[in-house]
Amino acid sequence: MDRITVEKKVLNENQLLAEQLRERYRRHGVLCVNLISAPGSGKTALLERTLERMDKSARVAVLTGDLQTENDARRLAKFGFPVKQITTGGTCHLDAKMIGRHLEDWKLEDLDLLIVENVGNLVCPSSYDLGEDAKIVVLSVTEGEDKPLKYPGIFRKAELMVLNKADLLPYVPFDPRLAVENARRIHPGIQVIETSCTTGEGVGQWLTWLAARAKTKKSALAAETKQAALSAEEVAHVVA
Repeated sequence: MDRITVEKKVLNENQLLAEQLRERYRRHGVLCVNLISAPGSGKTALLERTLERMDKSARVAVLTGDLQTENDARRLAKFGFPVKQITTGGTCHLDAKMIGRHLEDWKLEDLDLLIVENVGNLVCPSSYDLGEDAKIVVLSVTEGEDKPLKYPGIFRKAELMVLNKADLLPYVPFDPRLAVENARRIHPGIQVIETSCTTGEGVGQWLTWLAARAKTKKSALAAETKQAALSAEEVAHVVA
């Protein structure tokens, strides 16, 4: 069996598991987002700012992936929300099987939002569906405006680009307008939020984006449930 055949088999198996996860999220009205970036872009810091601003009654949980250590999980757990570390032991991405295994003792009916922080890598994670509603790519201003052109796969699949570390713009040769232009050359419809985890700039806008997507997910489930109930009443009426 050649390498390409093996890779296709792995991806096909992952896709089946991802679809099962997607159905579970849909059934419980859980919004799942998958954060992807290069190492050091500030994903974990963004999640720290996210969780610290959320009401303690918020129904949110985080799965965070890394090759080694539980450092990120420890950083995020201090905010009081359910957090689990997924340590891949060398694998450069999370996959649907890892997600499913780490969700086994969590009740999805108790969640509205599941945030997955993927392993720091712009290549491999873009190929593995985790059943998420949206991929979100985080690009820091220290990385260069041409990242979307160098790594088009993730920018093409991402619904949102978070342009992070905006507080460093006065000190680095980075043109945010060019970065956005390059991202939209790859994906014209990509949304963009500029953030700084140091100053808090844009974090409110990011939270608003999450809340709006979670509300849309819940509304879709409510409409589906209502339609199913109406259909059941019509069947019962005909039978009677």
